[in-house]
Amino acid sequence: MVISEKIFRILEDKKMSQKEFAERTGISQSTISDWKRKKTNPSSEKIMIICEVLQISPYDLLEEEEGKEIHSCSDRIIPLNREESILLETYRDFAPRQKERLMGYLSALKDMK
Repeated sequence: MVISEKIFRILEDKKMSQKEFAERTGISQSTISDWKRKKTNPSSEKIMIICEVLQISPYDLLEEEEGKEIHSCSDRIIPLNREESILLETYRDFAPRQKERLMGYLSALKDMK
């Protein structure tokens, strides 16, 4: 997936308009429109501000998506970051008893808030 496609998918998930994104990043709307229309990527010096505004890490924006898990939560799609993917893969390898113990531990941790 082209980086700009990922940006537009995240904008849609966050219900952020291109205009708002342009205002918050200081990137012109015409430049952002060019990314979509021409399927080009933002310049490297804009990546950090884009990530800051979208509240994602550069790793999440730049990583290859092939085989990456996507978690659906209610009506929105949430891409898994590297740590979440590792947790999910590890959980799937557990025996049923290990999964039960882990879920009990997570429940106890959640109650400690």
